[in-house]
Amino acid sequence: MAIDDKELEDFMPATELNWTDDAVERMKNVPFFVRKAVIRGIEQFAKEKSIETVDDAVVSRARQEREGAAIENAQAKRAAEARAKGDDGEKEVKRQFVNFCFYKLDPAFRRLPEAEREKGKQEFLDVLEDYDTNDDMIVLSYSMVGIRPDTDIMLWRISYELEKFQEMSTRIFRTGLGKYLDTTYSYLSQTKRSMYQDMLNPEHEEDRTHIIPGKAKYLFIYPFVKTRAWYLLTQFTRQGIMDEHIYVGNKYPSVKLNTSYSFGIDDHEFVVAFETDYPSDFVDLVMDLRETQGSIYVEKDTPIFTCIAQSLEDAVNSLGC
Repeated sequence: MAIDDKELEDFMPATELNWTDDAVERMKNVPFFVRKAVIRGIEQFAKEKSIETVDDAVVSRARQEREGAAIENAQAKRAAEARAKGDDGEKEVKRQFVNFCFYKLDPAFRRLPEAEREKGKQEFLDVLEDYDTNDDMIVLSYSMVGIRPDTDIMLWRISYELEKFQEMSTRIFRTGLGKYLDTTYSYLSQTKRSMYQDMLNPEHEEDRTHIIPGKAKYLFIYPFVKTRAWYLLTQFTRQGIMDEHIYVGNKYPSVKLNTSYSFGIDDHEFVVAFETDYPSDFVDLVMDLRETQGSIYVEKDTPIFTCIAQSLEDAVNSLGC
């Protein structure tokens, strides 16, 4: 590479905040022609959070939150375009398929020659980024390295086409890294409107037909099954029990609930995914819910996964290879 090109690749625009060496190195991986805009976006994020020093963790958090905002803006734009075309809002809402796919890395991959490891990781990242940058699927990545022994990373995938999950998985397993990944858990579900009303907030933004993920650092996931006795209760009785459940949930506004449904398409009935920046709030929420009448009708709600949001690149690097 010519010296002028090298200087261009290493160019770091002027910054308003302090940046650690690790964060600066991350920016050198961003194409130089968009680097200034990316840095400004990260610094804006840091200022909004009253952060004075930008380190590697701040870069990851900013990227994750900006990706979530971009998804939300794109969906809002599509909704506005639909209204402009005269859609009256009475048409059936298209539902999303949701997949939480957990992977465990075979330690043998870490013992491969460095060149082979790097090639395999890049092939894997190329596949993830292909789907992350098109309109067919929402892809978010999380790390559980050092948290659970049976899984390392998780991909939260959302699409209107079930076949897209299969297509993407096939491409993943063809990569150099994918050949060393075991799928330890995979949960499939679909969005739908809740049959219960939030009496405290009837116009609650979460209608469960569209999931807008990626706004918090931590994600807590578990599938669950209710007892058959629950479904033998009348709708009025169930609504009353759920009123208490909803009341407790509304006490923790920092915890966002994403509920999806698996009746007939997987072994369980629901998959719930809680997003928050405050794990302690989630612990307290779950403890409070244990004391509600609704908990009597829970047959199974494990395994439970604690996931840390990371960019695609960071999640792969967390594998330690």
